[in-house]
Amino acid sequence: MSDAYVALEGGSVVEARCRAPGTSRGELVFTTAYTGYEESLTDPSYEEQILTFSYPLIGNYGVREERFESDRVHPRAVVARELTDDVAEWLESEGVPAVDRLDTRDLVGQIRDGGAMKCGIAAGPDATPEDATAALADCPGMSDHEDIGAQVSVARTKTYSGDGTTDTEVALLDCGAKGSIVDSLLERGATVHVLPYDTPPGEVADLDPDVLFVSNGPGDPANFESARALVDEFVGEVPLAGICLGQQVIARALGGSTEKMDFGHRGVNQPVRDLRTDRVVMTTQNHGYTVADPGDLDVTQVNVNDDTPEGLESDDLQVLTRQYHPEANPGPNDTLGFFDDVLAMAGEERRTPVAAD
Repeated sequence: MSDAYVALEGGSVVEARCRAPGTSRGELVFTTAYTGYEESLTDPSYEEQILTFSYPLIGNYGVREERFESDRVHPRAVVARELTDDVAEWLESEGVPAVDRLDTRDLVGQIRDGGAMKCGIAAGPDATPEDATAALADCPGMSDHEDIGAQVSVARTKTYSGDGTTDTEVALLDCGAKGSIVDSLLERGATVHVLPYDTPPGEVADLDPDVLFVSNGPGDPANFESARALVDEFVGEVPLAGICLGQQVIARALGGSTEKMDFGHRGVNQPVRDLRTDRVVMTTQNHGYTVADPGDLDVTQVNVNDDTPEGLESDDLQVLTRQYHPEANPGPNDTLGFFDDVLAMAGEERRTPVAAD
């Protein structure tokens, strides 16, 4: 007898096994990553979403806090073919519902065919299909989360110092930043000021940073209006960098536009081609929106599968952005040199890229 139910926007209800009890709702998405489940589950970009793992076994190398990208689990619920006890107990301790023993191949196929969809989940000994359906009925769309940045950003500025090998100071606008972005800058000696997502221009001016860096984050970039305004204030005066949501915010500030994708890019094997060198690299990605019009920026890299922009640049404006996650946690290390290029914009000599483990 089932003790968990997954209600889908199309009207069907799927039976499952409860691994962590609770009721939740969110946008149902999937990742193709077969490792890095700890990093994925603590990635703030999954806020307000229900994460489905397409790989069948999740948890086969345990749970270690040093791999976390933030201080908590961000998906509203977790779906897998099979979860190990380690992961299930972790999710239960975090209060995040989790279910398994359902056909995730079919579920991923439905998302690919119909796009990311609203979902309700009810799990536990007293759960009913009606509970899951009620949760679904209460589920907002991703664009409805107008202040989602407040859920994932630091409340006040935090400063982290590198090893002193460079005096570059980076103002990192935290729209839901992964911890490994900060680590990648610190490893290159920079001082990193992590700022709340709605930091006013005057406070950034007081810091007088060498680079303004807009982080990744969840939801619709149109809902990060304060970040867009900050970019508009400093473009042409301070070098600008961005990752994922950061690329989208910067493009919007410079006359471009964004759009929602059908089911997004989420995984560790997304191929990206550099239009200048024709070289293809493998990348880690997690986003449901993309740049539709780059505005004043040049598209320098594209996704091999669908030609969506993966890199935007402007030498004149000193702007450098990537849609994927060059910090590579989890994922391949092909693109770590991005952080050297960001520091080079600030007048620093290019440093040796961090070696792969």
